[in-house]
Amino acid sequence: MTGASPPCFEGLFRETFEDLVAWRRDVRRFRRDAIDPALIERLIRLSCLSPSVGNSQPWRFVRVASPERRALVRDNFLACNAAALSDYEGEQARLYASLKLAGLDDAPVHLAVFCDGDSTMGHGLGRKTMPEMLAYSVVAAVTTFWLAARIEGLGVGWVSILDAVRVREALAVPEAWFLVAYLCVGVPSETSDIPELVRAGWQDRAEFARFLLDR
Repeated sequence: MTGASPPCFEGLFRETFEDLVAWRRDVRRFRRDAIDPALIERLIRLSCLSPSVGNSQPWRFVRVASPERRALVRDNFLACNAAALSDYEGEQARLYASLKLAGLDDAPVHLAVFCDGDSTMGHGLGRKTMPEMLAYSVVAAVTTFWLAARIEGLGVGWVSILDAVRVREALAVPEAWFLVAYLCVGVPSETSDIPELVRAGWQDRAEFARFLLDR
């Protein structure tokens, strides 16, 4: 079996891709404009082209539309956020309390992305020595979704201040599914290529050289 000849990605495409990565950003501030469900499905289809260990394709996307279920997730976030705030003191606690850390109230689309820990797809290939690769494959799909959404003018916010087990229970999905990402999706009410936590004074971006080692 042979595939199509690969396209040539050069020139303007390379420059534009760099801009896409820089402008991807985590979004917490959304307009409430409705998003065409067909667009979300297209973005998920693109996400499913992502690489996965052993071709396991363990990602499971759940659209959270029920107001009751969204309320459970919001309550979950508020409880976890209060617990997280208690870990800080003084000026850092004050700053943490001022941060907007989720767009749960305004984002028109909520997506919970799970990893199916019981999936037999891929026949276990590549997972014996690094079983965490199953979850990493889901992260790759989330990243693809995020970039594809930005191309369409949509923002994505990854909400991590959640009790993952309670989210799974609130959404009534199989017990073998574990939460990797809870995403808020919609049109940003403001945009910037500078991360919000940098703008808020929480922490600056580190220099690239810090992350590259030679051995």
